[in-house]
Amino acid sequence: MNKVLANISCFNFNKINSDFNGYRDITGNKEEHIKFHNSSSMRIWYNDLSTHFETHWHNALEIIVPIENYYESEIENERFHIMPSEILFIPPGKLHSLTPPPSGKRFIFLFDISHLAELNSFSNIQSLVTKPIHVTQSTYPNIYDDIFELLFQILNEYINKNEFFELTIYSLLINIFVKFGYNHIHTKNLFPNVRLNKQKEYVQKFNNLLSYINTHYTEDLKLEDIAASAGFSKYHFSRLFKQYTDFTFYEYLCYRRIKAAEELLIQPDLSITEIALQSGFSSLSAFNRLFKQQRHCTPSEYRTKNHTIQFKSI
Repeated sequence: MNKVLANISCFNFNKINSDFNGYRDITGNKEEHIKFHNSSSMRIWYNDLSTHFETHWHNALEIIVPIENYYESEIENERFHIMPSEILFIPPGKLHSLTPPPSGKRFIFLFDISHLAELNSFSNIQSLVTKPIHVTQSTYPNIYDDIFELLFQILNEYINKNEFFELTIYSLLINIFVKFGYNHIHTKNLFPNVRLNKQKEYVQKFNNLLSYINTHYTEDLKLEDIAASAGFSKYHFSRLFKQYTDFTFYEYLCYRRIKAAEELLIQPDLSITEIALQSGFSSLSAFNRLFKQQRHCTPSEYRTKNHTIQFKSI
C-alpha cells in the first residue's frame, strides 16, 4: 500500500464533509453546478457513496483518489478503472460518468483552475491537462510519489484550514502541474529520432511557439508561416507539434480561441458576433459549432449560466 495512503486514517472524515451533503447538482444539459467550499474555488469531498453519476461535465478540474476498493470513470468513451493509491485527473469540460463499486471509499478533489491560465508559463503545459491523466506507479514512476504527497498536503491544508490555506493549496496544485510539465519534457519518447543535444532546443522552441500563439491567437495564423518561422517544413512541424502538445496546430489554436471567448462571454456589453471576432474566429457559425463541440453548450447558454452564477453570488 502507498505509504501516504497507509496514514490516511489520521484525517477527520466527518470534518471534511461538514458543509457538504454529497448531492451533486446536474442540469438538463448534463452540466454539473459545482458546490465549492463557502466562497472559495475548491471542494474536497470524502465519498463513500455507491451512487452512479450519469454522463455530465463541469468547468472544474476533478481528481479522484480511491482509498478503499476501485472506482470507475468513462471519459468521452475512454474507460478508466482506478485502484486504491491510483489517481485520475479529469480535465474541465470533459463529458464523463462515475461508477462506484457496491462499497468503497475515495477522495474527490474539485478545483477551478481557470485563473491559472493567466500565468504565461502555464500555457506551455496547459495541453497536458486537457486530456485525462491516470497516475500510477507504472505510468508515472518518476513523479508518482511526489504527486501523491502533494495531494496529501492539499488534503491536510483543506481539512485544517490553516492560515492562507487556499493560497497554499493552489501553490501545491501548481507544483503538481510543474511535475507533469518536467516529466513530459524529459520523457525519452517526446521527440523520437531527435538527438539528445537537440531535445532541449526543441522544447524551448515549442514553448516559445506556444507563447506566440497564446499572444497572437486573434490573428490569421497559418500553419505554413508558423512552421517556417521555427525553421521546419509544415509536415515536420505538424508531427513535432502533435508530439509535444498532443494537439494538431489548428486544434490548439481553436482551443486557445475558445478559452478567450469564455472570458469575453462574461462581459454583458459584447454581442456573440463581437466575441467571435475578438476571439479570432472569422465566422459566427464556426464559432458556435466549435464552442458547442468543446463546451457542450452554445455561447449564449454559457453566457446565461455564468450571468446566473454571478447574480447568485452577489
